[in-house]
Amino acid sequence: MEVHDNILELIGNTPLVRMHRVARNIRPTLLAKIEYANPGGSVKDRIGIRMIEDAEQRGLLRPGGTIIEPTSGNTGAGLAIAAAIKGYRTIFVMPDKMSSEKIELLKAFGAEVVITPTSVPPESPESYYRVADRLALETPGGFQPNQYFNMANPQTHYESTGPEIWRQTGGKIDAFVAGVGTGGTISGIGKYLKEQNPDILIVGADPEGSILSGGELRPYKVEGIGEDFWPGTFDQTMVDRWVRVSDRDSFRTARRVTREEGILVGGSSGTAVHAALQVAQGMDEGQVIVVLLPDGGRGYLSKVYSEQWMQDNGFLERLPAALRVSDLLRHRHGDVPELVTVAPSEKVGRAIDMLQEFGISQMPVANWTNGHSLDDIVGSIQEKSLLARVFREPDMVENTVGEVMDAPLDTVDVREEIEALIGPLLGEDTALIAIHAESPVGVITRSDLLEYIAHSREGRRE
Repeated sequence: MEVHDNILELIGNTPLVRMHRVARNIRPTLLAKIEYANPGGSVKDRIGIRMIEDAEQRGLLRPGGTIIEPTSGNTGAGLAIAAAIKGYRTIFVMPDKMSSEKIELLKAFGAEVVITPTSVPPESPESYYRVADRLALETPGGFQPNQYFNMANPQTHYESTGPEIWRQTGGKIDAFVAGVGTGGTISGIGKYLKEQNPDILIVGADPEGSILSGGELRPYKVEGIGEDFWPGTFDQTMVDRWVRVSDRDSFRTARRVTREEGILVGGSSGTAVHAALQVAQGMDEGQVIVVLLPDGGRGYLSKVYSEQWMQDNGFLERLPAALRVSDLLRHRHGDVPELVTVAPSEKVGRAIDMLQEFGISQMPVANWTNGHSLDDIVGSIQEKSLLARVFREPDMVENTVGEVMDAPLDTVDVREEIEALIGPLLGEDTALIAIHAESPVGVITRSDLLEYIAHSREGRRE
């Protein structure tokens, strides 16, 4: 029989999964370390049992004792699982910005949960750090693992997570990206990987509002990463580069990972993936990025995956309910075919004629093989950049499209809600390719979106 003695034996050896759709427009390979595959649902399972065993060996935690810890939820779950098996009482102190799911989860394991205000400095008697300190002193047999200063935290990742990543990639890893909270994860993994190959780039993903990456301290919504002080478990020398990520980008990227990759993740995973995509812009094909996804999304259904919460906090635009990209394609006005493309072998002059013929400003460059696959799209023709080049070099109209084309347009799934178009089209993207089951089915521009919203509002007034 293949039987484990207890659930703690399932901690670690989490899978490494290739990300396809989220990473379709980057050159390097993006691999995700799926830490929610741990039994408690997060990377913190690894340190929960290790901190308890370390305390037992040092005589700091005795039978019948009480474990008290300030936590954003995940470390609490890791500690609670180990405590349930070993027979310890648990008390967890949490800031009030944490999701209700996380609070109820800890209670499900038999823990007591104390809620403290988020909007106080760390030295305040009301902060979750200081409340935990006080409870640890006042509780007979109380012990605080203190993940922020417990060196078993980074040592766990040095001995387990780092070696796993090195083994799973066969040593072919060029960059590692992770969010930073206690700093234990990135410090331990970074140390191990640097010992194997000093050239590996270690990237810290930090919320806007955290001081770790040098920004100004202010409130932010992402849970579990970023800090308002310097943890003792964080070795700053391990981080080669920082990427600061907004709440909006964190949450929207998390939702994108869930919808496009089928990997249900939390907001801090969105922070890490967004940072990894930024880092990927400066890397080459054949290189490998590993991004650590610290937890799953089941603990954030009332927040990141709640349309109402996202809209109330300004992370999603308030558009007509249930409208999707497919609706825009179906109701688009005009006679432009759903997908106009040009082959890379065509002359630039022919591409210009097509832009004028269909009254469009951009179109994909495609080398169609059998059927229409996203892999067949090799670039794009953009009216603005093409005009600038032809104006300087009129003879360029005789060149092939493949010689002058721009990078491929970004993509959006037809199942996405219309709000998914707002951010990209308000940013640098002039148009997006709509895809269905990995096949391109149309191009959506800013004017398409504006027209659709206008007509939708007219229809509601009527």
